[in-house]
Amino acid sequence: MLLFFGGLSAGQAGNEKLVFAPHWLPQAQFAGYYVARDQGFYAEAGLDVEIIHPSAAVNAIHFLEDGRADVISLFLVSALEALRNGLDLVNIAQISQHSAIMFVSMKDSGIETLEDFEGKKVGVWMSGFREVPESLMRSRGIEVEWVPILSTVNLFLLGGLDVMTVMWYNEYNQLYLTGIDRDEMNTFFLADYGFNIPEDGLYVLEHTLEERPEDLRAFVEATLRGWEYASANREYAVQLVVDLMRKNHVSSNRAHQRWMLNRVLETHCVQEKGIRVSQLYPDDFHHTVSIIESTRNVAFPVQYQDFFKPVLPGIRKPQ
Repeated sequence: MLLFFGGLSAGQAGNEKLVFAPHWLPQAQFAGYYVARDQGFYAEAGLDVEIIHPSAAVNAIHFLEDGRADVISLFLVSALEALRNGLDLVNIAQISQHSAIMFVSMKDSGIETLEDFEGKKVGVWMSGFREVPESLMRSRGIEVEWVPILSTVNLFLLGGLDVMTVMWYNEYNQLYLTGIDRDEMNTFFLADYGFNIPEDGLYVLEHTLEERPEDLRAFVEATLRGWEYASANREYAVQLVVDLMRKNHVSSNRAHQRWMLNRVLETHCVQEKGIRVSQLYPDDFHHTVSIIESTRNVAFPVQYQDFFKPVLPGIRKPQ
């Protein structure tokens, strides 16, 4: 199943076609891409960008494998696992710089520490993104029963899960909107346990980068413009996202998408001069590789320069 956000808009006739697949359903997590298209930034860059979404049960990696997408977004750990499993992909821009993954439990459950997870049912997403939560549990020697979930919090609400893996900008707020006060939940941010792994990055196959470097550079530049515009015009961006979600029959509301946009922008890293960073830094890369090696008990001799091949010039990391 695919969810589409395509169709030609003014000024796109004759532009280079490029298909982009975010790694989840339409939502404010990807607002910058929708804004870049809606504002004509991609068209101005000479691109006709089609945005397609996987369903909640499909990993966007498959879209690179079968040629349905030229560019996809992925969490860093998911991308490195795909590389380890033989997919010849490279990171051309790192949009997110911080982790937003967390566990939640109800305070009346008695689950107050990670050690309390032992033997408990922990919900984790079916379509990927489970590597970091699983890695944290392995690093602590904690055995849990992983329960695959799709895109809702219903099983947790019904008591079918003891703990749920959530994103700070998404499911955590969904739980609040169902009527659970924040002080009724225990929260466990993975970043607080040494797993502050950058998340959303842009990935292509190696041959795509070799064949279309200028198109990819134009795509990243226009995307960063889209994120800057979304940050400066948040109510417009929220409405654009909500309209898109409704068009694709994905449940939505403005309050939640507003929360998501604000939190997602906080995971991005912006310099004092207002330049949005798109770099994957060596320390973050090596830390992520070390997590994979230690928790998977494998050697993973991938080199930073072979994995991160930015299409934009490097920008110094803010202090």
